Order: sequence, then structure tokens, then C-alpha cells
Amino acid sequence: MTKPKIEWRVQEIGHYCLSGALERDTVPAFWQQRHEWMPRDPKVTLDLAALTRVDSAGMVMLLHIYQQINQHGAELKLLNVPEQLLTLLRLSHVESMLAACIE
Repeated sequence: MTKPKIEWRVQEIGHYCLSGALERDTVPAFWQQRHEWMPRDPKVTLDLAALTRVDSAGMVMLLHIYQQINQHGAELKLLNVPEQLLTLLRLSHVESMLAACIE
């Protein structure tokens, strides 16, 4: 059985794609390497269409990405947010934190 993985790809400056399984098995190692992939652009668009799975650990990681980008005075937009993630946000009562980011 193959181990789940997560990948961050640059589509173009300011536009990124997150693919794979964003879950408790992939988030810790991926988050530790954030200095390699965390964007510093003034406007960041993150396309989530290629995510195959999202759990609560993945949701929390996206909330932290939002917070870090916001702390640097940048703007985050999330595209193609999976229904699974929207459900997690609603159930966790944190959808208002990302509501302005979701397109």
C-alpha cells in the first residue's frame, strides 16, 4: 500500500496548487517543511481541486496557512474547495474564518 502524500506546486507567481491527501498522516511532516513552500506573495491563490482527501488535521493546517499569510499582510483566496472541507469547517464552527477566502 502506498503512503499518502501531499504536494504543493507553483502554477505561476501567486497561484499555487495543493494536491494529494491533506490528513493527519501527511500534515506533520509537510508543515515542518513550510519554510520551503510557504508563499510570500501579496496575493495568494490556492487551488484545492487536486486534493483527494481532507480531514480535521488538514483543515487546521489550512487555517494556519491563512493566519500566517494574513500576518504578513497578504491576501489568500481558496479555489475549488472540496465539499469534504466545507463540511468540516461547518461542523467545527470555523467556516466564518475562511468564508472571505473561499471562491
